[in-house]
Amino acid sequence: MMNFNTVQMISDENGQITGVIVPIELWRQMRSEVETTYLLKSEVMRQRLIEAKNRREGIDFEVACEKLRIRSDSV
Repeated sequence: MMNFNTVQMISDENGQITGVIVPIELWRQMRSEVETTYLLKSEVMRQRLIEAKNRREGIDFEVACEKLRIRSDSV
């Protein structure tokens, strides 16, 4: 659950709210929800996310990096 009590409003000289300051953890949670909503719009991605969530097996991080041809120390 998001806690908006820690959000600070920024206003201009007329008292109009022009922005907000959001704690980083709240920002990350909001971004995550936006990204998830975007991914769920696609039926293919929805299925992939459900399958990934239900998956009980996986591969080691180092093996994944090797398969993707990326250095694990750069991730």
